Amino acid sequence: MNKAQSGWTEDRLAKLRELWDKKLSITKIGEELGVSRNAVAGKAHRLGLEKRQSPIKPSIKPKTQKNEWDETLRGPMPLRLVLRSLDWSRNKCLWPYGDPKNLDFKFCGEPVLSGKPYCLKHCDLAYNNSKD
Repeated sequence: MNKAQSGWTEDRLAKLRELWDKKLSITKIGEELGVSRNAVAGKAHRLGLEKRQSPIKPSIKPKTQKNEWDETLRGPMPLRLVLRSLDWSRNKCLWPYGDPKNLDFKFCGEPVLSGKPYCLKHCDLAYNNSKD
C-alpha cells in the first residue's frame, strides 16, 4: 500500500461499509481497499458492523451429553476434541491405540511403572536397549 492509501479516510470507510453490506469476503474487501484482511476485520469490529458467520463449517456437532459426539462426522475429528473426551491420568499407561483422530482412539490404561508413563508391557516396547 502506498503512502496515499494509508489511513482510513471517509471515502475508504464508506467503501468498506458498501462492500461489507454487499457481503463480500473480508479478504476481497481488503484487496479492494489495499489493506490486509486483519485491518478490515479490526475496522469492521470497531465500527460495529454486522457480525458474520464463520465460513468454516464445524466437522462435528456436540450432543447434549458431555463427551458424546454426533455419529454423522464429515471427516476426522480434531485431535484436541479427541483428547478432551479421553479418560486418562498420570497413574494410567498412556500407550496409544489407534489413530487419535478417530473415535476408537484410546490409551492402554493399565497401572504405570513408577516414574514412567507406561505399564510394564509398554515400557519394554518403549525403552528397549539396542545393545541387547
